[in-house]
Amino acid sequence: MIRTLSTLALCLSALAPANASPLLSPWDADPIALTNAAYTCPAIPAIARDLTTDGFYRLDDPTHSIIDPVREAAYKASADPVKKAGAIIVAAADAYRTTGSRAAAQCVVDRTFSMAQAQSLTGKMSSNQAYYVQGWIAGAIAIAYLKVRATHLETPEQNDLIGKWLISVNNQTTAYYDRDHKSGDAQNNHYYWAGIQSTAIGTVANDRHAFDWGIHTYKTGVGQIRPDGTLPREMERGTRALHYHLYALAPLVLLAEFGEANGDDLYALDQGAIHKLVKISVAGMVDPAFFAKTTGIQQEHAATPSGDQIGWAPPYQRRFPNPTLARFIANAPSLSVPYLGGLPPK
Repeated sequence: MIRTLSTLALCLSALAPANASPLLSPWDADPIALTNAAYTCPAIPAIARDLTTDGFYRLDDPTHSIIDPVREAAYKASADPVKKAGAIIVAAADAYRTTGSRAAAQCVVDRTFSMAQAQSLTGKMSSNQAYYVQGWIAGAIAIAYLKVRATHLETPEQNDLIGKWLISVNNQTTAYYDRDHKSGDAQNNHYYWAGIQSTAIGTVANDRHAFDWGIHTYKTGVGQIRPDGTLPREMERGTRALHYHLYALAPLVLLAEFGEANGDDLYALDQGAIHKLVKISVAGMVDPAFFAKTTGIQQEHAATPSGDQIGWAPPYQRRFPNPTLARFIANAPSLSVPYLGGLPPK
């Protein structure tokens, strides 16, 4: 039997400092009954401690929006194994959430534990891009683990090592941003993605410092939203300005959902500024003319948005119904965002 949410909170409280509430995720309020649905758990590639990779945009492009095919090929060769490991764990978590499969949930635990044992991604990161990949995958794995934790299929020893491993990775991420990205000019979508990583990992480990570091990135991001709803750093991305507004919006919405799960109404911050960002981004999906006019460059635009562009929307739509957003959700070929741990909370 799956323990109730109250029992989960009681168990987590044993790990928390005195008088501290256990940290909850958006999935804790929606427990899934275990079933015997079959699931084949793929092996994951061995992921080393160090990661050597680099970016894929042209070095002479100040907007970081034009892909260099040669650099992209090198990036994929070096980063794809790490992404594959994360994708396998995320897929298993979503299989559990959609079928209740005990085997799928066990797959998440086992594969995450194997990476913790290997201390994957805790070593030297070769570049900015290496830090980004490290953070995306660690955050995705943390969310996948949160999706299955109510099953309690992990042993206490596994849970302890997984939490310590993720915190070790996260400490690298937060140190990188605290050291090299203090300036507001550097606090763009990458900062918010690091934030969702830190908040999710903080929730896994019941570590309030890591959780709050991530929430701070949300407050920084929302504080940057201009009266017209745009983000200044993302408007500098040339033909991909609209793309990067949607890309920035995804971690911000999920951070707000973590806030809601823990009694903090982040959607109301700065007089609900995030709603301005949602409004301009959704309008851009309908017609990118505003972004084209404001940047002076035609925008990349797809009539049917991908999961990366719209996967943030279901929990937002549930709280703040919008018929245009509902249509995009209904027509999307997928709502999965790999770096947000797959499918969004309901």
